[in-house]
Amino acid sequence: MSFIARHSVSLSRRLIKPNLVPLIRAAKATQSILLKNLTENPAPLCPEIAGDWTPAAPQMGVDPPLLFFLHGGGFLIGAPRLFRYVSRQFSRAGFDVFAPRYRLAPEHVFPAALSDVLQAYRAFVDASPHPIVVAGDSAGGGLAISMMMKLRDDGVRLPKAAVLFSPWTDLAATGESMRLNEEKDAYFSRKMILLGARAFLAQARARDPRASPIYGDLKGLPPILAHVGADEVLRDDSTRLIAQAQAAGVDAQIEIWPDVPHAWQLLPFLPEAADSRQKAIEFLKEKLAA
Repeated sequence: MSFIARHSVSLSRRLIKPNLVPLIRAAKATQSILLKNLTENPAPLCPEIAGDWTPAAPQMGVDPPLLFFLHGGGFLIGAPRLFRYVSRQFSRAGFDVFAPRYRLAPEHVFPAALSDVLQAYRAFVDASPHPIVVAGDSAGGGLAISMMMKLRDDGVRLPKAAVLFSPWTDLAATGESMRLNEEKDAYFSRKMILLGARAFLAQARARDPRASPIYGDLKGLPPILAHVGADEVLRDDSTRLIAQAQAAGVDAQIEIWPDVPHAWQLLPFLPEAADSRQKAIEFLKEKLAA
């Protein structure tokens, strides 16, 4: 792995991790100011659905598939417009990208986020016959699995494939990596994970499969690719999810990357970010072709 990735992890561990709570509060306050000056681009197919649309780069004679992108942020921060730079990477590869806006905690607790993305996805299924794929990072990765489980149960057309970047799938924080990687993780401790989970869950159970899909039935889900860092406290949120998906007969794959921080795909200065996104694009295109 690159020197810059190792240095970034070391620096984040010293400067960000001890100050994560005030940094999240500051980010939440700053976000509202930034969004006032950043207009949301509605999707032409579903202009009534809140979210941000990034059209595919033109390709002769090809109807682009739709990539449904669920952003992370621990269900506390984040907005589709702020992740537009990620959407553009996928649009250049030939995907129409829609990032739905979902309500955030603690103002709007579980299951508000899940309800919002389900409504958005169903609207696109009703509006277009074109194939859909899904991508999600961190909280958005877990949300993607929960969404697909509910779509499957309701008989709604599923996406062709899903890619997950450091997905948060166990809000009860029971994975062994919570203990093993407590000191190694660039950003999080188990205590921080549980604090964030409680802000999102309110009175709901952490092991509710709609919030923590690792406790749900994964049978019948589309192909899944997960990328996770070896030193993340959330590592086992991916390893256990993929193992359970495979046991349920799902075409599920995982790559564990050394010396990278959580959701490194969102850090444009890391070479590993472009590498991971490219592998994700190749996976999605392979499953679309199949």
